[in-house]
Amino acid sequence: MHDVVDRTRPASETAPHTGRSACVIGAGFGGLALAIRLQSAGIATTLVEGRDKPGGRAYFWERDGFTFDAGPTVITDPDCLRELWALTGHDMARDVELLEVKPFYRLMWPDGTQFDYSNDEDHLRSEIVKLNPEDVGGYQRFLAYSEEVWREGYIKLGHVPFLDFKSMLKAAPALAKNQAYRSVYSMVSSFVTNERLREALSFHTLLVGGNPMRTSAIYALIHKLEKDGGVWWAKGGTNRLVAAMVTQFERIGGTIRLGDPVTALHAPGNRVQQVETASGWSGTFDAVASNADIMHSYRDLLGGTARGRSYARSLKRKSFSPSLFVVHFGIEGTWPGIPHHCILFGPRYKGLLEDIYDHGVLPQDFSIYLHHPTVTDPGMAPEGKSTFYALVPVAHMGKLAIDWNEIGPVLERRILDELGRRLIPDIHARIVTKFHYAPTDFAHDLNAHVGSAFSLEPLLTQSAWFRGHNRDDVLQNFYLVGAGTHPGAGIPGVVGSAKATAKLMVEDLVR
Repeated sequence: MHDVVDRTRPASETAPHTGRSACVIGAGFGGLALAIRLQSAGIATTLVEGRDKPGGRAYFWERDGFTFDAGPTVITDPDCLRELWALTGHDMARDVELLEVKPFYRLMWPDGTQFDYSNDEDHLRSEIVKLNPEDVGGYQRFLAYSEEVWREGYIKLGHVPFLDFKSMLKAAPALAKNQAYRSVYSMVSSFVTNERLREALSFHTLLVGGNPMRTSAIYALIHKLEKDGGVWWAKGGTNRLVAAMVTQFERIGGTIRLGDPVTALHAPGNRVQQVETASGWSGTFDAVASNADIMHSYRDLLGGTARGRSYARSLKRKSFSPSLFVVHFGIEGTWPGIPHHCILFGPRYKGLLEDIYDHGVLPQDFSIYLHHPTVTDPGMAPEGKSTFYALVPVAHMGKLAIDWNEIGPVLERRILDELGRRLIPDIHARIVTKFHYAPTDFAHDLNAHVGSAFSLEPLLTQSAWFRGHNRDDVLQNFYLVGAGTHPGAGIPGVVGSAKATAKLMVEDLVR
């Protein structure tokens, strides 16, 4: 249990009060975005976070002079963030500096083939020509498709709550027209023939917990987001973006309570009447929203209610995204030749995904997402040193029941060995500090069901109305925000969920 910090401060620029109040549970990106929107609308909002720092999955550590972000590390569609400041006439740039990242990603295969992906049209064309000149036209057609699903899936539907099946039926024609029933990999394959280009254009779903082989083709919209908005990094780390959101929330009069996890939501009727925390603090609010893990919200926080128990049983039958194993390490030396974001593919693609998503085994091979922030932002490490993390998707604890205390150090060594073999030959001798983060840590620190890193798997049958609803069907003043509700995981996703949920809450509270 952390020391409880109640940061109630006089607001210098408070929005006019409506006389209504709300509590947001969990200070991840979704919870922070929702809290800012509610406070901006004049609803007195209290944000309650169980950990000692805000951020949720965007937590951070400082060790031996290195700054290690837990993630996420890829910022796309920065306009969806700037909007949170613009609501009250403020400028996000006053609180955080965004740095452009290019290339977006360097993709690397075991035989030494490399592919730099960015929105530099000429350079990207030359990269595609290296793989297969005949796929240049197919790539352009894929981009046109990406723009179409971006328009339908992100612009039209990304911020709209799906509260009943009728709303799903209204969206069905557009989804059918864009073949949303197909997977991203299948759709990409209909445009390009080179297998490595297919991997390059489909791996993005892994960044939101989805298997490219079965995640809806709607997620091809990520390419349009990146192409138009770029890929960005917050100077000082993702944690500085979180800190900036906290600054904006407090500036307009919001209250944040840290180090005091919510333990129960009391709802004797069809409304949540009281929020209770581990310290014994309790509060009554006109509305309550949870940015906590969706299973934790219903099974644990609402476990004393029939609705909580019933929906938790329903959730247990759903498919949850995999977990992650992340090795954070700081090393001697600087590495200008290693881009900010690298994907080191292993020898298998489809088979590796099947092992993780279907078979629940820990394979001998792996693909690695390598994050190297100091190439963009040297201040993330002491002078002459570099900060990295290496991320490997692994099956969640419901499918892979192993002792991570025993396996963790072994897998950590294997991952560092692979990086030594492919990128940094004397990596072990250069390491100044290191630690790893396993599925058990997701479960313990974040109350993540089965240690899932991204909540519900982003399948078509678990999207929109089939996902957790932005407003509960039974408890009239209980709402969801974050990865477990529409539209899903990732920074634009959870910030979009906040926009959808805030609209409902403001309509319900300010009539």
